[in-house]
Amino acid sequence: MSTSTRDPEALLRRLEWTVIRRLDGQLHGDYRTLFRGFGLDLADLREYQYHDDVRRIDWNVTARLQTPYVREYHEDREVSAWFLVDLSGSVGFGSGERTKRMVATEFVGVVARLLTRHGNAVGSMVYGDRVDTVIPARTGRRHLLHILSRIEQRPEGVPLAARGTELGVLLGAAAEAVRRRSLVFVVSDFISEPGWERPLARLAQRHEVVAIRVHDPLESSLPDLGLVTMQDAETGEQLFVDTHDSGFRRRFAEAAARREVSLRRSLAQAGVDTLEVSTADPLAGAIMRFADLRKQRSRLSGGSLPSHLSPTGRPT
Repeated sequence: MSTSTRDPEALLRRLEWTVIRRLDGQLHGDYRTLFRGFGLDLADLREYQYHDDVRRIDWNVTARLQTPYVREYHEDREVSAWFLVDLSGSVGFGSGERTKRMVATEFVGVVARLLTRHGNAVGSMVYGDRVDTVIPARTGRRHLLHILSRIEQRPEGVPLAARGTELGVLLGAAAEAVRRRSLVFVVSDFISEPGWERPLARLAQRHEVVAIRVHDPLESSLPDLGLVTMQDAETGEQLFVDTHDSGFRRRFAEAAARREVSLRRSLAQAGVDTLEVSTADPLAGAIMRFADLRKQRSRLSGGSLPSHLSPTGRPT
């Protein structure tokens, strides 16, 4: 069943029972460590420690004392969260029962519900071939249902005649629209035209950004299916290939591995945390893994994860 035919109320009710209730043990009591508020009132100064955010360094005090010092702020309890959702053509792909679009929608429903239960505001921007939906951040279950409904009602992405997805357009629009420092989830498969890396890095300079990379196992390796016609979901271009050819399957896997390395490097250089979610794996397990790694991060003096780790638990 496609996501466009689902009832948002039924979807949210199912997610609340099958995912949120399982996550309560992981997230209960960790509200301020998993997703911090963003205060403006200066609380104290202390010496810089490894893993501290360099953006908090007080350069005047550092210059006077010849020792790096960082600012600490009183944190606001409320968090404003934004979900930047990529629903371009490639996100409609799925080799099993679930498509990447279904997984993306479920992720938005679960995490937004977790946040709104604590009184936080959530908003959303949706990209198809352009940014065609902007829903301001508000609180409440009814507002979340409105966000899910708008996502579900949006038509499946159609092939673009001469170009593919331009994720940088969505990120640039978010930089203009989201003025208050917020928690920003970029939900995408990151199959895009080049150029999105700089807008992502600029967005991360102002906001806490988490990249939710949705993928399908068939994008990494091809099984032996014989002669098949493959179509680029972004451009509509078709190609007739022989998957029985072991050399072709090997070259496909090698190209996919190179794309993977390049993508992870780009996300790391942008300074964002990354959660990888597969169409073949339970969503709850991925979010609990992410929650565990956020706790590890909070124990490292409130700084970022070590450079060799991403929230996937794998090298970057």
